[in-house]
Amino acid sequence: MASSLKNLSDFSHVEVPSGKDYRFGIVVSQWNAEITGSLYRSAYAALLKHGVLEENITSIQVPGSFELTSGSDILLSSKNLDAVICLGCVIQGETPHFTFICNAVANGLVNVSLKYNKPVIFGVLTTDNQQQAKERSGGIHGNKGEEAALTAIMMAKVNSDATQ
Repeated sequence: MASSLKNLSDFSHVEVPSGKDYRFGIVVSQWNAEITGSLYRSAYAALLKHGVLEENITSIQVPGSFELTSGSDILLSSKNLDAVICLGCVIQGETPHFTFICNAVANGLVNVSLKYNKPVIFGVLTTDNQQQAKERSGGIHGNKGEEAALTAIMMAKVNSDATQ
């Protein structure tokens, strides 16, 4: 598998713009807290590293990944934000629950993005097991939280440029 050979969060080939002029929301799932906490810390640090002011970051927690859609809708309806980063982790189990949750979250976040014409970033790990989740939340494959934050900055700029 190609992903086993590299850090999946390598943005060294991409120029990330400054985030100093943008406001971001972060919605993080409490379910699988060890993993989502690592995603959150990495996303928050990446925003700061790229110039986002602390006062321009609004963070909320929701119970699980399914609630990321509602959380992002709540933030976009109540705050003047340029993008929302949604962080969660859904680990495959023995029932179809995994598939239903992953599909619902992906579709829900797209719908919220379209509703507000703002980037809503899918920073949700969808893994087969706990080990894969650890590898993608600060392990050998990087951290999806950082990836989501950098994507949010880039998309906020795209949206800003397009609406000027």
